[in-house]
Amino acid sequence: MSASQHDARPTNTSPLLITGADLAGAGAGDLLIVDGRIAAVGTDAATEAPERTQRYHGEGLIALPGLVDLHTHLREPGREDAETIETGSQAAAAGGYTAVLAMANTTPVTDTAESAERIWDLGQRAGYVDVHPVGAVTKGLAGEELAELGLMARSRARVRVFSDDGKCVHDARVMRRALEYIRSFNGVISQHSQDPTLAGATACCHEGELSGRLGLPGWPGVAEESIVARDVMLARHTGSRVHVAHVSTAGSVEVLRWAKAQGIDVTAEVTPHHLLLTTDLLGGYDPVYKVNPPLRPQEDVEALREALADGTIDIVATDHAPHVRQDKEHAFVDAAFGMLGLETALSVVSTVMVTEGRMTWADVARTMSTAPAQIAQLTHQGQGLTVGAPANITLIDPDRTVVVDAANSRSLSRNNPWHGRELTGGVHLTMLRGRVTAREGLVWGAEA
Repeated sequence: MSASQHDARPTNTSPLLITGADLAGAGAGDLLIVDGRIAAVGTDAATEAPERTQRYHGEGLIALPGLVDLHTHLREPGREDAETIETGSQAAAAGGYTAVLAMANTTPVTDTAESAERIWDLGQRAGYVDVHPVGAVTKGLAGEELAELGLMARSRARVRVFSDDGKCVHDARVMRRALEYIRSFNGVISQHSQDPTLAGATACCHEGELSGRLGLPGWPGVAEESIVARDVMLARHTGSRVHVAHVSTAGSVEVLRWAKAQGIDVTAEVTPHHLLLTTDLLGGYDPVYKVNPPLRPQEDVEALREALADGTIDIVATDHAPHVRQDKEHAFVDAAFGMLGLETALSVVSTVMVTEGRMTWADVARTMSTAPAQIAQLTHQGQGLTVGAPANITLIDPDRTVVVDAANSRSLSRNNPWHGRELTGGVHLTMLRGRVTAREGLVWGAEA
């Protein structure tokens, strides 16, 4: 649906009535927003609207609770040339997100209460989305000594998710101690599952026929699966929570299905790129497709799609990983791992999962908003389109054709694997606590 079929951007004053949108796949209805919260839903919303209520025509659009990304790299502090909290927040808002969790592998590492509060404050200052810091599991991501887990949890940032992402907490004893420690405040460890002895320092491609033909060091699926298996057993032993980041293999899905059937407290995520892209793309040695874990064969992709659809995998998370050109434009083996994802995630999920009938829009709301907010214990996000909930809302145009242009990204970086691709379904408008932060790619700051 074209922009001309909808009102101009509503101003950031309340009240506002969004009319006729499909409410997370439950049918058309109205949403009344007053003082940053949802005041009424459905047919009664219009009758309860105060005088001088603005109206925004949502016919043909899908209304979802604001998206929440459990896995974002914002690079600040340390690599502000690749991304900043402000530019990453802008990209997130353009992609329909109202909250992101910023990974700890910055310089310096987010491994203290002070550093976590700094990330929180910078996110609040930017004002496009809520930026929640992820705390490191170990000091300096070294995998040896636990970071200030309790102090970060008690800080103003109220950290509940901890991860050494980019590195695996490979020492089972350290992982056990971390799980035992976070249990007291119901935290969760998000594990980068990669056994460093099975996937060596130079591994960069799924181990198989193609890696051998291309001469690229192989990254076998068992390097992921063995850590997933170990960690779910540790979660059962400690009675604590573990979250498996960026699941990429059918074998990991099998382990997760078994663990959930046993009642083990484990959750998992899949990235948009692992839902659509395959290792076949590496034939041209294009480093934009170099990612960790690597792209996998089609049979793994199909297993991931099935697992997301049936709930074995709980959420979609972007693993948005911006890099400057000089870090990506190398021989494939030497290039940096990672690709952009915040602005295109919803469109990829819409194309792969909704358009092809694997998921409904209610499922999208669950996997991209409600469930990630619950995993991270974000009490003001992912509450759904219910009376009294904060007005964190994403309006989706399900029929919109999106042709990705890397040059138009809000990110500072351009390592975009989706450039030139045509996707179906796009973000029309993003609203954070009743304030519009983005509309069809245009982003507005807190002062607007």
